[in-house]
Amino acid sequence: MAVQDPKHLADKLRLAFELHDAGVALMRQNLRRRLPAASEEEIDARLAAWLKERPGAELGDAEGRPVAWPRASS
Repeated sequence: MAVQDPKHLADKLRLAFELHDAGVALMRQNLRRRLPAASEEEIDARLAAWLKERPGAELGDAEGRPVAWPRASS
């Protein structure tokens, strides 16, 4: 496996964090639109629940079958 440039890796990680933040901001706006009477505390609670549940990715983001983690050593 080739060693990648640390700056390139840092840029990719920074982009991943920015995309995460953008997704959270979009969901917050969505919740405010759907629940206009909700308090900021309720929006925060629903956002936290959404982040924990991860609809559509309950078993993770990768393809394949779920396995126990950590894997048992053979």
